[in-house]
Amino acid sequence: MAKTRSEKEQLIADLSESVAKTKSIVFADFQGLKATEITELRRGCKKAGVGYLVGKKTLLSRAFKANNLDIDPKNLEGSFATLFGFGDEVQPAKMAADFARAHEALKIVGGVLEKKLVDKSSIMVLAKLPSKHELLGQLVGTMQAPISGFVNVLAGNLRGLVQILHAYEQKKSGVQA
Repeated sequence: MAKTRSEKEQLIADLSESVAKTKSIVFADFQGLKATEITELRRGCKKAGVGYLVGKKTLLSRAFKANNLDIDPKNLEGSFATLFGFGDEVQPAKMAADFARAHEALKIVGGVLEKKLVDKSSIMVLAKLPSKHELLGQLVGTMQAPISGFVNVLAGNLRGLVQILHAYEQKKSGVQA
């Protein structure tokens, strides 16, 4: 059933809002996926906090223009789903790459990163990066390492002193270790 003009305008407004809030976008060709697999992809996206939309390229193009992006999805081949990353730039790429590994019918076409159109290889590189939370964990561990080392050095001096005092006490009392 065809959409009315007001429905299309509402969809463009929703798309424009999504494009404005998103940090990255991934375009994935879903042709060949079964309905159950598409449902699985949608649920996975929802669980990961990634927006998922299948819409006409014309409507998506208008949403990009409304956000002053010089990107024309009509230049991309085939029909595709759009995955929006609102919190983490890496998450939509990871989601699409993981799903594509499990289901060969899904093909990553390209995406948008930092308001520029990027190709499939850039999305695949992005998918291999650790997530934002993993990177923050690594940063905290790296920042904590010198402090931990310093504490261990200070504790080593105290341990040495305790061992010397213990040995001296044993020598005084005549006990052989």
